[in-house]
Amino acid sequence: MREEFWRRHKRKLYVTLGVCGSGYLLYKLYDARTRRLSDLQKQFADEKENEELIKAQIQAHFESVQRIADSTTLPHVMDLLDTRLAENLDLTHSTERLIQGKGQPNTLSTTEKLELWDRLKILSFTKMVSSLWSMTMLSLYIRVQVNILGRHLYIDTARGLGSSHLLDEAELIDKNDEQQFLACVDYLSNYGLVSLISDTEAVTSEVLTGKQLRDFFNVSVLHDTIVHILDTLMSMGSPNRWVGYLMPEDAGDYKISHATKFELLMRETRAVLSSAEFSNIVDISLRTVVSELLKDLSFHCGENNLSSGMPLAKLVPRIAQTSQLLLQESNRNRYIQIIRSIPEVELFFTLLYSSTPT
Repeated sequence: MREEFWRRHKRKLYVTLGVCGSGYLLYKLYDARTRRLSDLQKQFADEKENEELIKAQIQAHFESVQRIADSTTLPHVMDLLDTRLAENLDLTHSTERLIQGKGQPNTLSTTEKLELWDRLKILSFTKMVSSLWSMTMLSLYIRVQVNILGRHLYIDTARGLGSSHLLDEAELIDKNDEQQFLACVDYLSNYGLVSLISDTEAVTSEVLTGKQLRDFFNVSVLHDTIVHILDTLMSMGSPNRWVGYLMPEDAGDYKISHATKFELLMRETRAVLSSAEFSNIVDISLRTVVSELLKDLSFHCGENNLSSGMPLAKLVPRIAQTSQLLLQESNRNRYIQIIRSIPEVELFFTLLYSSTPT
Protein backbone atom coordinates (compact mmCIF):
# COMPACT_ATOMS: atom_id res chain seq x y z
CA MET A 1 0.00 0.00 0.00
CA ARG A 2 2.81 2.34 0.83
CA GLU A 3 4.53 1.46 -2.42
CA GLU A 4 1.30 2.08 -4.30
CA PHE A 5 0.94 5.50 -2.59
CA TRP A 6 4.56 6.33 -3.39
CA ARG A 7 4.13 5.40 -7.05
CA ARG A 8 1.01 7.48 -7.36
CA HIS A 9 2.27 10.55 -5.53
CA LYS A 10 6.04 10.38 -6.13
CA ARG A 11 5.99 13.03 -8.87
CA LYS A 12 3.84 15.39 -6.78
CA LEU A 13 6.10 14.97 -3.81
CA TYR A 14 9.19 15.75 -5.88
CA VAL A 15 7.51 18.80 -7.32
CA THR A 16 6.41 19.90 -3.86
CA LEU A 17 9.86 19.37 -2.40
CA GLY A 18 11.40 21.19 -5.36
CA VAL A 19 9.06 24.11 -4.94
CA CYS A 20 9.69 24.24 -1.22
CA GLY A 21 13.43 23.96 -1.74
CA SER A 22 13.39 26.65 -4.37
CA GLY A 23 11.28 28.85 -2.16
CA TYR A 24 13.63 28.34 0.75
CA LEU A 25 16.61 29.11 -1.47
CA LEU A 26 14.91 32.23 -2.84
CA TYR A 27 14.08 33.29 0.71
CA LYS A 28 17.69 32.85 1.78
CA LEU A 29 18.88 34.81 -1.27
CA TYR A 30 16.32 37.52 -0.60
CA ASP A 31 17.25 37.66 3.07
CA ALA A 32 20.96 37.87 2.23
CA ARG A 33 20.28 40.60 -0.34
CA THR A 34 18.12 42.50 2.13
CA ARG A 35 20.83 42.29 4.78
CA ARG A 36 23.41 43.39 2.23
CA LEU A 37 21.28 46.36 1.18
CA SER A 38 20.70 47.24 4.83
CA ASP A 39 24.45 47.08 5.52
CA LEU A 40 25.18 49.21 2.45
CA GLN A 41 22.55 51.74 3.49
CA LYS A 42 24.01 51.89 6.99
CA GLN A 43 27.52 52.21 5.57
CA PHE A 44 26.34 54.96 3.22
CA ALA A 45 24.60 56.75 6.10
CA ASP A 46 27.75 56.49 8.26
CA GLU A 47 29.93 57.78 5.41
CA LYS A 48 27.53 60.63 4.76
CA GLU A 49 27.51 61.49 8.46
CA ASN A 50 31.31 61.41 8.57
CA GLU A 51 31.49 63.49 5.40
CA GLU A 52 29.18 66.11 6.89
CA LEU A 53 31.25 66.09 10.08
CA ILE A 54 34.46 66.54 8.11
CA LYS A 55 32.94 69.36 6.06
CA ALA A 56 31.80 71.08 9.24
CA GLN A 57 35.21 70.69 10.83
CA ILE A 58 36.99 71.90 7.70
CA GLN A 59 34.70 74.91 7.50
CA ALA A 60 35.26 75.64 11.19
CA HIS A 61 39.05 75.44 10.75
CA PHE A 62 38.94 77.56 7.59
CA GLU A 63 36.83 80.21 9.30
CA SER A 64 39.16 80.11 12.30
CA VAL A 65 42.20 80.73 10.09
CA GLN A 66 40.33 83.51 8.29
CA ARG A 67 39.31 85.14 11.59
CA ILE A 68 42.91 85.00 12.76
CA ALA A 69 43.99 86.59 9.48
CA ASP A 70 41.37 89.35 9.79
CA SER A 71 41.59 90.01 13.52
CA THR A 72 45.28 89.39 14.19
CA THR A 73 47.43 89.03 11.06
CA LEU A 74 46.02 91.93 9.04
CA PRO A 75 46.03 94.51 11.88
CA HIS A 76 49.57 93.50 12.83
CA VAL A 77 50.72 93.73 9.21
CA MET A 78 49.15 97.14 8.67
CA ASP A 79 50.63 98.52 11.90
CA LEU A 80 54.07 97.22 11.00
CA LEU A 81 53.75 98.57 7.46
CA ASP A 82 52.72 102.00 8.75
CA THR A 83 55.73 102.06 11.09
CA ARG A 84 58.20 100.97 8.41
CA LEU A 85 56.87 103.50 5.88
CA ALA A 86 57.16 106.28 8.46
CA GLU A 87 60.75 105.24 9.15
CA ASN A 88 61.76 104.99 5.49
CA LEU A 89 59.77 107.95 4.18
CA ASP A 90 60.07 110.61 6.85
CA LEU A 91 59.07 113.95 5.34
CA THR A 92 59.52 115.86 8.59
CA HIS A 93 63.01 117.16 7.84
CA SER A 94 62.10 118.65 4.44
CA THR A 95 58.85 120.10 5.81
CA GLU A 96 60.53 121.68 8.83
CA ARG A 97 63.24 123.27 6.68
CA LEU A 98 60.62 124.81 4.40
CA ILE A 99 58.67 126.14 7.40
CA GLN A 100 61.89 127.52 8.86
CA GLY A 101 62.75 129.15 5.53
CA LYS A 102 59.31 130.74 5.41
CA GLY A 103 59.70 132.19 8.90
CA GLN A 104 63.31 133.17 8.36
CA PRO A 105 63.61 134.24 4.69
CA ASN A 106 67.37 134.53 4.73
CA THR A 107 68.03 130.96 5.84
CA LEU A 108 67.22 129.37 2.45
CA SER A 109 68.03 130.55 -1.03
CA THR A 110 65.44 130.40 -3.80
CA THR A 111 67.26 127.44 -5.35
CA GLU A 112 67.29 125.55 -2.02
CA LYS A 113 63.58 126.21 -1.55
CA LEU A 114 62.79 124.87 -5.01
CA GLU A 115 64.97 121.82 -4.41
CA LEU A 116 63.23 121.13 -1.10
CA TRP A 117 59.78 121.55 -2.66
CA ASP A 118 60.71 119.28 -5.53
CA ARG A 119 62.03 116.69 -3.07
CA LEU A 120 58.89 116.96 -0.96
CA LYS A 121 56.75 116.59 -4.10
CA ILE A 122 58.48 113.36 -5.14
CA LEU A 123 58.53 111.89 -1.62
CA SER A 124 54.85 112.72 -1.04
CA PHE A 125 53.76 110.88 -4.19
CA THR A 126 56.21 108.08 -3.38
CA LYS A 127 54.70 107.64 0.08
CA MET A 128 51.14 107.71 -1.23
CA VAL A 129 51.77 105.17 -4.01
CA SER A 130 53.88 102.93 -1.74
CA SER A 131 51.12 102.97 0.89
CA LEU A 132 48.40 102.33 -1.67
CA TRP A 133 50.30 99.50 -3.35
CA SER A 134 51.32 97.85 -0.06
CA MET A 135 47.87 98.01 1.53
CA THR A 136 46.22 96.58 -1.58
CA MET A 137 48.80 93.84 -2.08
CA LEU A 138 48.90 92.73 1.54
CA SER A 139 45.12 92.48 1.79
CA LEU A 140 45.13 90.29 -1.34
CA TYR A 141 48.22 88.33 -0.29
CA ILE A 142 46.74 87.38 3.09
CA ARG A 143 43.58 86.24 1.32
CA VAL A 144 45.70 84.06 -0.99
CA GLN A 145 47.36 82.48 2.05
CA VAL A 146 44.05 81.75 3.79
CA ASN A 147 42.52 80.15 0.69
CA ILE A 148 45.59 78.01 -0.02
CA LEU A 149 45.65 76.80 3.59
CA GLY A 150 41.93 76.03 3.48
CA ARG A 151 42.25 74.03 0.28
CA HIS A 152 45.26 72.07 1.52
CA LEU A 153 43.32 71.25 4.68
CA TYR A 154 40.49 69.80 2.59
CA ILE A 155 42.87 67.80 0.34
CA ASP A 156 44.86 66.42 3.28
CA THR A 157 41.68 65.41 5.07
CA ALA A 158 40.30 63.65 1.98
CA ARG A 159 43.55 61.69 1.62
CA GLY A 160 43.34 60.62 5.24
CA LEU A 161 39.81 59.22 5.05
CA GLY A 162 41.07 55.68 4.65
CA SER A 163 42.60 55.69 8.12
CA SER A 164 40.68 58.38 9.96
CA HIS A 165 37.42 60.32 9.83
CA LEU A 166 38.23 63.04 12.33
CA LEU A 167 40.45 66.04 11.84
CA ASP A 168 41.88 65.66 15.32
CA GLU A 169 43.22 62.25 14.31
CA ALA A 170 44.27 63.05 10.75
CA GLU A 171 47.75 64.23 9.79
CA LEU A 172 47.06 67.71 8.43
CA ILE A 173 49.21 70.79 7.90
CA ASP A 174 51.70 71.02 10.75
CA LYS A 175 50.98 73.97 13.05
CA ASN A 176 54.58 75.15 12.80
CA ASP A 177 54.37 75.11 8.99
CA GLU A 178 51.07 76.98 9.16
CA GLN A 179 52.44 79.65 11.51
CA GLN A 180 55.66 80.00 9.52
CA PHE A 181 53.64 80.34 6.32
CA LEU A 182 51.34 83.02 7.74
CA ALA A 183 54.32 84.87 9.25
CA CYS A 184 55.75 85.34 5.74
CA VAL A 185 53.29 88.18 5.21
CA ASP A 186 55.76 90.35 7.20
CA TYR A 187 58.35 89.95 4.44
CA LEU A 188 57.22 93.12 2.65
CA SER A 189 57.52 95.34 5.72
CA ASN A 190 60.77 93.80 6.94
CA TYR A 191 62.62 93.26 3.67
CA GLY A 192 60.77 94.14 0.46
CA LEU A 193 59.67 97.65 1.41
CA VAL A 194 63.10 99.22 0.91
CA SER A 195 63.21 98.03 -2.71
CA LEU A 196 59.57 99.00 -3.26
CA ILE A 197 60.16 102.55 -2.00
CA SER A 198 63.37 102.91 -4.02
CA ASP A 199 61.69 101.75 -7.23
CA THR A 200 58.57 103.83 -6.57
CA GLU A 201 60.67 106.94 -5.97
CA ALA A 202 62.59 106.38 -9.22
CA VAL A 203 59.34 105.93 -11.18
CA THR A 204 57.68 108.90 -9.45
CA SER A 205 60.63 111.15 -10.25
CA GLU A 206 60.39 110.13 -13.90
CA VAL A 207 56.60 110.60 -14.13
CA LEU A 208 56.63 113.98 -12.36
CA THR A 209 59.48 115.37 -14.47
CA GLY A 210 58.32 118.66 -15.94
CA LYS A 211 55.36 119.05 -13.55
CA GLN A 212 55.77 122.38 -11.78
CA LEU A 213 54.49 123.33 -8.34
CA ARG A 214 52.34 126.03 -9.92
CA ASP A 215 50.68 123.53 -12.30
CA PHE A 216 46.99 122.94 -11.63
CA PHE A 217 45.95 119.41 -10.75
CA ASN A 218 42.33 118.33 -10.87
CA VAL A 219 40.84 114.87 -10.18
CA SER A 220 41.48 113.65 -13.72
CA VAL A 221 45.11 114.78 -13.86
CA LEU A 222 45.84 113.40 -10.40
CA HIS A 223 44.17 110.08 -11.27
CA ASP A 224 46.18 109.72 -14.47
CA THR A 225 49.41 110.61 -12.65
CA ILE A 226 48.91 108.00 -9.91
CA VAL A 227 47.86 105.29 -12.37
CA HIS A 228 50.86 106.11 -14.57
CA ILE A 229 53.21 105.64 -11.59
CA LEU A 230 51.54 102.35 -10.65
CA ASP A 231 51.55 100.98 -14.20
CA THR A 232 55.22 101.85 -14.64
CA LEU A 233 56.10 100.31 -11.28
CA MET A 234 54.25 97.07 -12.09
CA SER A 235 55.96 96.73 -15.48
CA MET A 236 59.52 97.38 -14.26
CA GLY A 237 62.17 94.78 -15.03
CA SER A 238 61.28 91.15 -15.64
CA PRO A 239 57.66 89.98 -15.67
CA ASN A 240 56.15 89.93 -12.17
CA ARG A 241 59.30 91.40 -10.68
CA TRP A 242 57.06 93.04 -8.08
CA VAL A 243 56.38 89.61 -6.50
CA GLY A 244 59.88 89.95 -5.03
CA TYR A 245 58.61 92.78 -2.81
CA LEU A 246 56.15 90.36 -1.17
CA MET A 247 58.16 87.18 -0.76
CA PRO A 248 61.76 85.91 -1.09
CA GLU A 249 62.97 85.21 -4.61
CA ASP A 250 63.79 81.56 -3.88
CA ALA A 251 60.30 80.76 -2.58
CA GLY A 252 59.43 78.86 -5.75
CA ASP A 253 62.65 76.93 -6.24
CA TYR A 254 61.88 73.92 -4.05
CA LYS A 255 62.01 70.36 -5.40
CA ILE A 256 58.59 68.81 -4.85
CA SER A 257 59.90 65.37 -3.90
CA HIS A 258 62.06 66.78 -1.08
CA ALA A 259 60.04 69.86 -0.08
CA THR A 260 58.52 70.42 3.34
CA LYS A 261 54.87 71.41 3.62
CA PHE A 262 55.92 75.01 4.26
CA GLU A 263 58.04 75.01 1.09
CA LEU A 264 55.16 73.59 -0.95
CA LEU A 265 52.82 76.28 0.39
CA MET A 266 55.34 78.98 -0.52
CA ARG A 267 55.86 77.48 -3.96
CA GLU A 268 52.14 77.46 -4.64
CA THR A 269 51.78 81.02 -3.34
CA ARG A 270 54.42 82.28 -5.75
CA ALA A 271 52.67 80.46 -8.60
CA VAL A 272 49.38 82.17 -7.70
CA LEU A 273 50.96 85.62 -7.37
CA SER A 274 52.74 85.17 -10.72
CA SER A 275 49.59 84.10 -12.56
CA ALA A 276 47.86 86.24 -15.17
CA GLU A 277 44.60 85.89 -13.23
CA PHE A 278 46.11 87.39 -10.08
CA SER A 279 47.74 90.19 -12.07
CA ASN A 280 44.31 91.00 -13.42
CA ILE A 281 42.68 91.32 -10.00
CA VAL A 282 45.68 93.34 -8.78
CA ASP A 283 45.14 95.80 -11.63
CA ILE A 284 41.40 96.01 -10.92
CA SER A 285 41.99 96.43 -7.17
CA LEU A 286 44.63 99.13 -7.54
CA ARG A 287 42.50 101.17 -9.93
CA THR A 288 39.47 100.81 -7.67
CA VAL A 289 41.45 102.00 -4.64
CA VAL A 290 42.83 104.96 -6.63
CA SER A 291 39.29 106.04 -7.54
CA GLU A 292 38.07 105.70 -3.96
CA LEU A 293 41.11 107.50 -2.57
CA LEU A 294 40.51 110.44 -4.88
CA LYS A 295 36.93 110.67 -3.60
CA ASP A 296 38.27 110.98 -0.06
CA LEU A 297 40.99 113.38 -1.13
CA SER A 298 38.39 115.53 -2.91
CA PHE A 299 36.38 115.66 0.30
CA HIS A 300 39.40 116.73 2.39
CA CYS A 301 40.58 119.27 -0.17
CA GLY A 302 37.12 120.58 -0.85
CA GLU A 303 35.37 118.89 -3.76
CA ASN A 304 35.04 122.07 -5.79
CA ASN A 305 38.74 122.90 -5.40
CA LEU A 306 39.97 119.53 -6.66
CA SER A 307 37.31 119.33 -9.36
CA SER A 308 38.29 122.69 -10.84
CA GLY A 309 41.96 122.19 -10.04
CA MET A 310 44.44 123.48 -7.47
CA PRO A 311 48.18 124.23 -7.61
CA LEU A 312 50.38 121.19 -7.05
CA ALA A 313 52.15 123.06 -4.23
CA LYS A 314 48.87 123.14 -2.22
CA LEU A 315 48.07 119.53 -3.09
CA VAL A 316 51.41 118.04 -2.02
CA PRO A 317 50.75 118.27 1.78
CA ARG A 318 47.36 116.53 1.27
CA ILE A 319 49.00 113.78 -0.77
CA ALA A 320 51.62 113.26 1.93
CA GLN A 321 48.84 112.61 4.47
CA THR A 322 46.96 110.01 2.44
CA SER A 323 48.89 107.12 3.99
CA GLN A 324 46.94 107.83 7.20
CA LEU A 325 43.75 107.03 5.29
CA LEU A 326 45.18 103.99 3.52
CA LEU A 327 46.82 102.35 6.54
CA GLN A 328 44.29 102.99 9.28
CA GLU A 329 43.11 100.09 11.45
CA SER A 330 42.13 97.17 9.23
CA ASN A 331 38.72 96.66 10.89
CA ARG A 332 37.86 100.28 10.01
CA ASN A 333 39.72 100.39 6.71
CA ARG A 334 37.10 100.91 4.07
CA TYR A 335 39.60 100.37 1.25
CA ILE A 336 40.22 96.79 2.38
CA GLN A 337 36.46 96.20 2.55
CA ILE A 338 36.04 97.70 -0.93
CA ILE A 339 38.75 95.41 -2.35
CA ARG A 340 37.05 92.35 -0.88
CA SER A 341 33.69 93.29 -2.36
CA ILE A 342 34.95 93.66 -5.94
CA PRO A 343 33.11 90.92 -7.93
CA GLU A 344 36.24 89.85 -9.82
CA VAL A 345 38.15 89.52 -6.54
CA GLU A 346 35.39 87.45 -4.93
CA LEU A 347 35.27 85.13 -7.95
CA PHE A 348 39.05 84.75 -8.04
CA PHE A 349 39.25 83.57 -4.44
CA THR A 350 36.26 81.27 -4.84
CA LEU A 351 38.05 79.56 -7.74
CA LEU A 352 41.35 79.56 -5.87
CA TYR A 353 39.87 77.70 -2.91
CA SER A 354 38.03 75.17 -5.08
CA SER A 355 40.80 74.40 -7.58
CA THR A 356 43.42 71.67 -7.16
CA PRO A 357 47.03 72.81 -7.63
CA THR A 358 49.15 71.12 -10.26
